Order: sequence, then C-alpha cells, then structure tokens
Amino acid sequence: MKCRGSLHRLAPEPVWLSFIRVWAPVAYSGAARDLVRALKFRQAVRVADAMAAQIAANAPPEWLADVTLVPVPLHPRRRRARGYNQAAAIAEALSKRTGLDTLDCLARSGPATTQVGRHRADRLAGPADAIKVRGTAAPARVLLVDDVVTTGATLAACRAALIGAGSLEVSAVVFARTLGR
Repeated sequence: MKCRGSLHRLAPEPVWLSFIRVWAPVAYSGAARDLVRALKFRQAVRVADAMAAQIAANAPPEWLADVTLVPVPLHPRRRRARGYNQAAAIAEALSKRTGLDTLDCLARSGPATTQVGRHRADRLAGPADAIKVRGTAAPARVLLVDDVVTTGATLAACRAALIGAGSLEVSAVVFARTLGR
C-alpha cells in the first residue's frame, strides 16, 4: 500500500460506540477515506487485502484469538448493484491472514437507504430492526468486520441480532473510524 505512510494512525485502545467495542487501526480521513471509497464505489476489491493487513498487523492480539469473523451485511439491492459486499471482502482477507473462520450469517432487509450524508440522529435510528441472523444459532464469540464506522449504529444492530441468536460476546474491527468517535 503506497499510501501507508499517510494514514492517520489511531490509539491502540478500542472505543465504545452504541454499546459495542470497536477497534480500528486508522482514522477515516485522507488516504483511508480514499481506500474505503475505492473499495465501495470503484470496484477496487484488491484494497480489501491491504485493509485486512492493517487490521491483522495492528489489532490487539486478544482481538484476533478464538473468534469467528462475521461481515456486516449489505442490503441485497446494494450487493447486486455492487457485485460484492466490501465487509465480506475484508473479512475473507482477514481470515486468510489470521486463520480465523468467517461466517456470513447476517442478512439486511428494509429500505436500501445509504448512511452516507445522513444526519447523526438518522444514522442512529436507521438499521435497528433491519438486520437478522440467518439460521438458528450464532457463534459464541463474534468479531464483526466492516470497512468504516461512524456512529456505530449498524454495528449495534448487528450485535443485537447476534446476541438475540445466542452469541455471548460481540466486538467489531473496522479498517477506519471517524475521528471523534
């Protein structure tokens, strides 16, 4: 990753967002924002491996031990349009680097509205009941994987669905986190 030196590194401690512990290696600004946008909007799936490399190399070691990686789901309409789920691409790349299992067990429903450009209150209210667990049971220890976190509302909705389906512990790793969160 040529732009690695220009990434704004974050403190090694996780943060709490919407009642879920979240860890990210970099701030969602500059080069990191460009990488996220390339992955989401320019079909640059290859950057998922660079994002996973940053997560694997910098995450607190206990975060990548004895957990199942679960990608944050993408609305079916958006997945069809994009052709892939960027969170699943990062989770698969992270799985290859760590040897952790990946389970794509979450599904998203409801309107296919994007969080981009929405006010904080609207973001927080957005995905609450739109995420469900496919199947009957969820893994005991889950590490949600996504590209970026802003308010944490989507991660919280995923956590609620997983806890409701039997998970005992749910945390999240993302490539980038909005500063101030």
